[in-house]
Amino acid sequence: MSQPSDLDSAASRSAATSPAPVSYASAGVDIEAGERAVELMKASVRRTARPEVLGGLGGFAGLFQLDLTRYPRPVLATSTDGVGTKLVLAQQLDRHDTIGIDLVAMVIDDLVVVGAEPLFMTDYIATGKVVPEKIAQIVSGIAEGCVQAGCALVGGETAEHPGVMGPDDYDISGAGTGVVNADAVLGADRVRPGDALIAIGSSGVHSNGYSLVRHVLATAGWALSDTPAELAGRSLGEELLTPTRIYARDCLRLIADGGLAGVHAFSHITGGGLAANLERVLPPGLSAQVDRATWSPLPIFQVLARAGAIERAALEPAFNLGVGMVAVVSAGYAEAALELLAACELTAWRLGVVTAGDPGQSRVRLSGDYAASSF
Repeated sequence: MSQPSDLDSAASRSAATSPAPVSYASAGVDIEAGERAVELMKASVRRTARPEVLGGLGGFAGLFQLDLTRYPRPVLATSTDGVGTKLVLAQQLDRHDTIGIDLVAMVIDDLVVVGAEPLFMTDYIATGKVVPEKIAQIVSGIAEGCVQAGCALVGGETAEHPGVMGPDDYDISGAGTGVVNADAVLGADRVRPGDALIAIGSSGVHSNGYSLVRHVLATAGWALSDTPAELAGRSLGEELLTPTRIYARDCLRLIADGGLAGVHAFSHITGGGLAANLERVLPPGLSAQVDRATWSPLPIFQVLARAGAIERAALEPAFNLGVGMVAVVSAGYAEAALELLAACELTAWRLGVVTAGDPGQSRVRLSGDYAASSF
């Protein structure tokens, strides 16, 4: 009887120790879950459809046919953003149906400030593990935001990143496109001395400053289930997850009503607070005088100031403090603008005025104390 050769023995050992066949699923990516998520989100996406959208969900690219009869000299506006660490609170509370509204607000309201009509948006969701129902909840929020903004959701991508992100972790981002005629672009070049600053109220913290929010809550030892007296029975979690208000339709109504003679610019109050964002729409040589006494910051900001012992100088660059958008309008259109915004059921008020610049001073000067405020 012949003896096995060394080669035969090596082959036997190799067969005995070879790993099991590898698949995408064994690496942590569930293709079927991704396909199930797409099916669950289709109804939400259909809600955002506009007549200019060509084709449906599932193609390699979204198609949108621009109406050149409405925009004979089209200038395309584009913006991209995310929602920052507000996502962490959504994950902690396991509530994912509103965070998409925040995403749309952060993207689309940056388009409307130049006078652009938002046309369409795409989204990107990265997660450690695709849970179809969770992804569908996120997309339902994005779709709701698009409905509120009047734009279409024409496509997106969901990516599974096992081993890089935790199974419950996700991040979202989006990009939007709008259009405005070349002779109707709003901005600093239209702003004049004497223009009125009209504040439009925010719905809460919106989607900026959440790293500071989380730091304050952790330092103060507060839980998202806590109900500070200032919030009138609402929990911190409910208040902090309040979706960002979307102003796009209301800003477009102002433009349609007041025309270019009435509406000169908008400032979306996001990261950097009121002063930094208002300065972005001031031309050289002009300043903005803002009177703090014209409004009282929302209760949530008073809660955060108290919990973190945050001084006003640190609060103002971090939060919107109750002002989500500022319209810069001609002095003669200011009252009509306020009436229109009231008809849109928005809280709005005269915030200040544009003046000639004063060399050596800040271009945005906040004066006075907030009304009925503890800070």
